[in-house]
Amino acid sequence: MIAGTAPLANVQDIYTRSAANSPLRPNDLSTLRPGSARKLERLLFLLFLFSLPLINPWVRGDGVGYYAFARAPLIEHSLNFERDYQAANTSFREVRLDENGLPRSVFRTRTGHLDNHFTIGPAMLWTPFLLLAHAAVLLARAVGAHVAADGFSAPYRIAMALATALYGFLGLLLSVRLARKYVDDRWVFLATVSIWWATSLPVYMYFNPSWSHVHSAFAVALFLWYWHETREQRTTYQWCILAAITGLMLNVYYANSMILLVIVVEAFRQYLAAARNPTGADPTLRKLLTNHLLFGLIVLICLLPTFITRAIIYGNAFESGYVPISHWLWNSPFLLAVLFSSNHGLFTWTPIALFAVAGLFLFWLREPRVGAPILIAALGFYIFIACYPDWAGISSYGNRFFISLTPLFVLGLSVLLDRLSKSFSSPRAASAVASFFLAFLILWNMAFIFQWGTHLVPARGPISWGEMIHNQFFVVPREISAKAENYFLNRANLMRQIEERDLEQLQKSTTP
Repeated sequence: MIAGTAPLANVQDIYTRSAANSPLRPNDLSTLRPGSARKLERLLFLLFLFSLPLINPWVRGDGVGYYAFARAPLIEHSLNFERDYQAANTSFREVRLDENGLPRSVFRTRTGHLDNHFTIGPAMLWTPFLLLAHAAVLLARAVGAHVAADGFSAPYRIAMALATALYGFLGLLLSVRLARKYVDDRWVFLATVSIWWATSLPVYMYFNPSWSHVHSAFAVALFLWYWHETREQRTTYQWCILAAITGLMLNVYYANSMILLVIVVEAFRQYLAAARNPTGADPTLRKLLTNHLLFGLIVLICLLPTFITRAIIYGNAFESGYVPISHWLWNSPFLLAVLFSSNHGLFTWTPIALFAVAGLFLFWLREPRVGAPILIAALGFYIFIACYPDWAGISSYGNRFFISLTPLFVLGLSVLLDRLSKSFSSPRAASAVASFFLAFLILWNMAFIFQWGTHLVPARGPISWGEMIHNQFFVVPREISAKAENYFLNRANLMRQIEERDLEQLQKSTTP
C-alpha cells in the first residue's frame, strides 16, 4: 500500500509544488506518510463499526430477485424461485402471484422457470457469508434450537446485510487508496465520509442491503484500484487478475461495462505508442494484442455464472431479461433529466455528486493520462443510464444507478477540495469551511433519506420540491426522533408501516 518513505526535507517541496498547481505524481503524497494511511483507514473502520446498528436485514423489491440467486441454490439446490416470491414483500409478490399464491403464467419463461432478470453477482459475493450462516443454523438446530434453516430466518438475513455493509466499506477503502495517490489524506478523508453519507449509498448499504448497488460500488472500486496499480507495467499475470475482477464487476451489474472504457482509452494510447516505436521500451503490438485477447477470454470465462443461469432460466445464455436493447432511448436520451429532474435526478437529489463530477474534470486537467480514461468512463456510464428506458430507477433514492461510480466520486471530491483549499490562508481554515459545508450536505441528505424512507415524498416518480423543502425544515425535525426510536427498538413494526404506506402510494399512482 505504501511504497516507502521520503526524507522529511522533501515534504515542503511537494507542498510547494502542489500550491503552485504543479501536478502531483502518484505516490508523491502517500510515500511521505508511512503511518497516516493506517490511521486514516482505522478511523474509517471505527466509523463503519459505529454505523452497523443501522443495518436493516430485510429482503424486498428488487432485492428479492438478487437474494433468490443465493438462497434457492443453497436451500432448494435449484433455481426454483417460487418460495422466494411467495415470501416477498406485498408489492413484489402481488404482481407475480395469483390469489392462490401461485406464480402467474406470464412470469414463467419458456424453460418453465420463474422470471428473474436480476444479476447473479451479488449472490456470488453473499455466498461465503450465507454458507457460514447456514452451517451455524444447522449446528444450532442439532443442539435443539428452533431456528428455520430455510434461508429466510434472521441468521441468513443478518449475514446478507452484514456482508453488503462490509462490501460497501471495502469499496470505500479501495476508493481511499486510489484517491490518496494524488490528494492529501485530509481531503480524502472528508471526501470519503461525505460521499459515504451525502449520496444514495447509505440507503442501499444499510436500509435496502439486498439490492445490488453496493456490491457494484465495491466491484468497480476493486477494478479501478487494481487497474491503476498495474497501469504502468502490467504483466500477463496481472492482466489475468484484472480480467477476473472485470468478470466479477460485470456479473454484479451489466452497466459496469462502461467502466471498461478506461482500458479502451489506455489501449488506444498503447497501440499508438507501439506503432510509432516498435523497437522501443513500449510493449510490442504482438504482446499488447496477446494480453488483450487473453483478457477478453478470461472475462468471458468469468461470466459463465451469468451465461449459465440465463440459459437455464430463459433458454438463451445471452438473454438478459431486461428491456430489449432495441427499446432503449438511443436517439433521445434523457441527458438533462437524469441529472436535474425531480424524478430522482442525480444532482438535484444528491447535490454533492455535482461537486464530485466537477472534481473529475479538474483531475483530468491536472493528470490527463489517468484523468482522461476515468472521465471518459464516467461520461460513458452517464450516457448509458440516460439511454435506459427506466433511467430514473422507478423506486429509487436519488439515481441509484450512479452508486457504481462511488470510487470516482470520492476521487473527484478529494481533488476539488484540494484545489479549493489553495484559496485559503491555512489548511485549518480550509478544513473548517469544507467540514461545515460538507456536514450541511450530509445532514440535508439524511433528512431527505428520512422523507423518502417514510414516504413523506413519493418513492416513485417526480416529487414536489416545495413540499420536500417544507418537510426538511418542519416535518422531519418533528418526526425523526420517534421514528429513529422505532427503527432501533421496534423495527419490524416500523417496516410494516413503511410497506403499507408504499402500497398506498403505489395504488394511487396506478389508479386512473
